[in-house]
Amino acid sequence: MKTLYCNADVLLYREQGFYVLKNAYVGVENDRFCYVGTEKPATPYDRITDMRNKLIMPGLYNCHTHAPMVLLRGIGSGLPLDKWLFEAVFPIEDKLTPELISTGSDLAIAEMIAGGTVSFSDMYFFPEKTVESVLKSGMKANISRPVQAFRPGDPGALSRIRESVALFNSYHGAGSGRVLVDFCIHAEYTCNEETVAQYSALCTELHGNMHIHLSETEKEHEACKAKYGKTPARWFFDLGAFDSRAFAAHCVTLEEEDMQILKEKNVSIVHNPTSNLKLGSGFAPIPKYLDLGINVALGTDGAASNNNLNMFEEMHLAGIIHNGYERNATAISANTVLEMATVNGAALQGREQCGRIEVGCHADFIAVDLDRPHMTPQLDLPALLVYSAGAGDVCLTVCDGKELYKNGEFYTLDIEKTRFDLVHALKELYGD
Repeated sequence: MKTLYCNADVLLYREQGFYVLKNAYVGVENDRFCYVGTEKPATPYDRITDMRNKLIMPGLYNCHTHAPMVLLRGIGSGLPLDKWLFEAVFPIEDKLTPELISTGSDLAIAEMIAGGTVSFSDMYFFPEKTVESVLKSGMKANISRPVQAFRPGDPGALSRIRESVALFNSYHGAGSGRVLVDFCIHAEYTCNEETVAQYSALCTELHGNMHIHLSETEKEHEACKAKYGKTPARWFFDLGAFDSRAFAAHCVTLEEEDMQILKEKNVSIVHNPTSNLKLGSGFAPIPKYLDLGINVALGTDGAASNNNLNMFEEMHLAGIIHNGYERNATAISANTVLEMATVNGAALQGREQCGRIEVGCHADFIAVDLDRPHMTPQLDLPALLVYSAGAGDVCLTVCDGKELYKNGEFYTLDIEKTRFDLVHALKELYGD
């Protein structure tokens, strides 16, 4: 199947940054881009779609979230992270079942597809249910089963490790590579040294990708130093968690030595500005990380602490808070933010030939409606996307050449069934 998208502005990427082709053509054959240019291709296409007043751009990568937590959207608002987790979140999570996770995953995926996200990195319970939702949706995801072991000899630790490895063996590469399975240590404060060392060695042996929470709050960071005499980053490093490809969410309170560790081990960082600000955690010194050459991507975190999965909102915040804090309007550019949301995210997930619109790359892209009052005039399209656009401006989402969403209609999801299931899910969790 060959489709030609014509008369669009197209956001392209090269090493110097993003640039725009005006009134261009984008050709898609099966799951790849086969043409990008301003001249109409001479070869025939099965379908031609007019994209006048639309901007075609790479799809967005949400590199840290807990998708089924849409079922906990807004719970415990106003609490700091430790109380939010132990007093609000964990008691509800104890009620979660595979069926509830399936409903939550469907709802989260619908929200992400409608907002222009083509791939996400997830850590949560009953991950095989999220895998099933991803496979039927047509989008991409890196899925993991988080390993927790609150004390040495925790009898559940071994079973969680087995579940994680079984998930990897069963689903890594499923859906023609759309699903990748990561390894996952929840955090330093929810795990012990013995478990982390054993699990990290397995990840390295299987050439896995490790997903962790790291130094999300000052309290967490300092408690680790008091307990072990070292920072969480050094703790993970010493236990081998960074010996395989790895990425760390939050990184709000890293010290200079921590930054050097992540740089040395090529650990990517996921910036979660909305969640960190809402929970009062602060926000990571992203300009420092970028100056060091660390790969930085963006994530929403879960909807319980955000309270949405809107990557345009994350781009907007990432593009302004550091400039304000640094009192420097050039601390982070719109171009850098777009890199974080696209090519950097694809690199973090280990997805080659993804994250950019280029012949031979996977045809993962979205279209943004430029015919909106807040999207006019189009003097600087990269800046317009970061500072003006919203998730509601997405009018088309395509993954591996397949249209998943267009003008409010979902092509791969039964959104009415999801709404029906959601009513029953919320009754089960919270009562009438």
